Amino acid sequence: MSTNTAGRRTMTLWRPTGPEELALVEASGRRAWPPRLPDQPIFYPVLNEDYAIRIARDWNVPASGVGYVTRFEVDAAFAARYPVRQAGGRTILELWVPAEELAEFNRHIVGTIEVVREFRPEPQQQP
Repeated sequence: MSTNTAGRRTMTLWRPTGPEELALVEASGRRAWPPRLPDQPIFYPVLNEDYAIRIARDWNVPASGVGYVTRFEVDAAFAARYPVRQAGGRTILELWVPAEELAEFNRHIVGTIEVVREFRPEPQQQP
């Protein structure tokens, strides 16, 4: 938990993302996540940067050629309504937001969504 400049308690979240989703975030003025696709019932930002890095680097890069790690703040009292799920080891934690509640979740983002890391494929070594 942290407190922003307005004295509001916030929770820092990270989201690994690819170029298509990031373009939609940028179209919102970096203030909202796009609606989920029909086969995506949950929006799941993650609770630590290391986990977001692993997903962006190891999944987004192979899937779309680039992976981004974003960071954003959400009102802590609002975020408390969503369960934290352990998706693997002790530090692999996600906040599970039902897709139908994403617009409301977006209204509780404090500030903007910022890109904090970018990953691209490693250059191939020449023999």
